[in-house]
Amino acid sequence: MNIRRFYLAGCLMMAAIGATAQTQLAQYKPGATSEGAVYFLPKTAVRISVLTEKTTYTPGDFSRYAQKYLRLSDVAQEPSVSHRVLSITQQAIAVADTTKGYALKFNPKTAAVNVRLADDGRLLAINTPAEALDADDADAPVQFSAAVPQSLPDPRRYLTEEILAAGSTAKMAELTAREIYDLRENRSLLIKGQADFMPKDGQQLRLMLQQLDEQDRALTSLFAGTTLRDTTEQVIIVTPDTPCDRQLLFRLSQIYGLVDADDLSGTPYYITVEDLKTVPPTDEEAARQQKKKQYEAGVYVNVPGRMRVTIFQGIDQLQQAEHPAPQFGNVELLSGALFNNRFTTRLRLNALTGAVETLDAEQPKK
Repeated sequence: MNIRRFYLAGCLMMAAIGATAQTQLAQYKPGATSEGAVYFLPKTAVRISVLTEKTTYTPGDFSRYAQKYLRLSDVAQEPSVSHRVLSITQQAIAVADTTKGYALKFNPKTAAVNVRLADDGRLLAINTPAEALDADDADAPVQFSAAVPQSLPDPRRYLTEEILAAGSTAKMAELTAREIYDLRENRSLLIKGQADFMPKDGQQLRLMLQQLDEQDRALTSLFAGTTLRDTTEQVIIVTPDTPCDRQLLFRLSQIYGLVDADDLSGTPYYITVEDLKTVPPTDEEAARQQKKKQYEAGVYVNVPGRMRVTIFQGIDQLQQAEHPAPQFGNVELLSGALFNNRFTTRLRLNALTGAVETLDAEQPKK
């Protein structure tokens, strides 16, 4: 996580100063201002990683003769492309909740306050050393690294002069099949130690066997065709503000891969988000008190709830996980008195949930 630091002169003014020192809820642009700092609290988004495999089949030049000369059955005569889902994983990530934007008002005549914000304006810490925040980087999503495609040798480079001089495709297929059987016979003789020219050592034997296998695979592909597989990652970010039941997440077409949600050629995949109700709902009196607190000086923090996210293919459940969810919890106010010039207060919030992780208040030494 990249962290932008703001070193701001002044400390939080006490609630007694009045309306000019109030922390207010509004749609703010996060960052430093002439009067203090503006920040957001986070909410949880779900980063869904879908690994899909694309399989491309290309028939060989002699595919129609595969059964006749190599006894290969069910060899397709037409090219094809297919897609399938290999795995689906989900990970909770933090995003700024723009409905929870707050301003911190500072008094420039008192001690300095060190406020740390994430790049998107989420409050991370107050008066906390930078090294205390490094551990949050471990929660960053793991970057997908695609495998390097394997290069297949051109089978035509192994065709002999006799094969290339054949007058028809059928004759070329027959001669190529004979060449394949000769390669396999030579390989068998090498393994048994009965070849006319035996290698001098094990390393040379391995090299000769490797070359024979490469020629065998290349020439056989002229009959069996070639199949290439490519794995890709598609990332879908879902930010649930309310529970949902079997909402369409994406569609997968066997031919085209991930397609638009309204493309009925794709198989639908659904998502369900459940509020686990781990945080008791606020009653009417608490709601009125909370509304009053919105105009009090202090620092707002999250009391996160939890949610369960389930992914389905049709009616089949594929994957399920639970995550902390500030959007299904409450917001509490830390009094501004903790941050006046009578105390040195160090506050660190959980970067994912916006909940208090550490809070230390010490009286300054005289």
